[in-house]
Amino acid sequence: MSAFPPWQPHPEVWLLIGGLVGLGLYATRVIQPTIVAKGGNAVTLAQKRWFVGGVALLWIASDWPMHNIGEERLYSVHMIQHLLYTVVIAPMLLLATPEWLGRLILGTGRINRVFRRLARPIPAALVYNVIVMLTHAAPVVNFSIKNGPFHYAVHTFVIASALLVWTPICGPFPELRSTAPVQMVSVFGLSIIPTIPSAFLTAADNVIYQGYNHGPRLWGISAMDDQQAAGAIMKIVGGFYLWGIIVVMFFRWMNKENDPKGFRGKLVPKTGSPKPSPEPQPVTVPSETATTPAPEAAPPRR
Repeated sequence: MSAFPPWQPHPEVWLLIGGLVGLGLYATRVIQPTIVAKGGNAVTLAQKRWFVGGVALLWIASDWPMHNIGEERLYSVHMIQHLLYTVVIAPMLLLATPEWLGRLILGTGRINRVFRRLARPIPAALVYNVIVMLTHAAPVVNFSIKNGPFHYAVHTFVIASALLVWTPICGPFPELRSTAPVQMVSVFGLSIIPTIPSAFLTAADNVIYQGYNHGPRLWGISAMDDQQAAGAIMKIVGGFYLWGIIVVMFFRWMNKENDPKGFRGKLVPKTGSPKPSPEPQPVTVPSETATTPAPEAAPPRR
């Protein structure tokens, strides 16, 4: 039995990627002209780049060999796969979605109402963190390794919860976007909760996920080393990445607050109306050539 998993086709992944690519092409070539004709915004170059990058990373994380290594050999690779889903791919796909396409996808029915109730900072954080804790429970991980449909269901819930929690941060709907400070707190929360399962992984003195405790060992990595590496990746790599996002958001927020374009003059806000200055009163300057009237002559003496 080879330590490196042999190539295995994943038609369900190909179908998903093909569906996303087809949706992108249909949206830009069929729906977009109608939207633009009605005065809507066209898809920007940045949104196209986010879409290509997000779909490409989704394909890499879901297909051979990463999927097979993460499912059959190394839990640390499985951890990298989940980090890509939750903190990289999900926000990239949201940044790639124009507002009008997001509204068309959600519609106006029950799905839209449920989404809007959950896609707020506190409910979304609760859903996301519950999914994180459940997907790191030993029974869930061990069963997902043996059951393919359950494994893909876990990935579906992971990505769906990530889309919820990132919607108030970088989603396409302006009315659901949080303020900059709340966005930074939300990203900070994403870096705190995962430290709980990562601490168990790094501090455990036995193998928690027995589904990965078998041979042959890929690259000579033992099951304990693999488990500790997974905890370190979750805590350190994921934490530094999210803190980097917080730093970028903070400086953008500060630059926006200190933007001189938001003011006219020195102290007059752009949205306010400046006080009219009093009109100068005309000042009459006596002319140097002006003459004063001569005094009347005195009457002659008699």
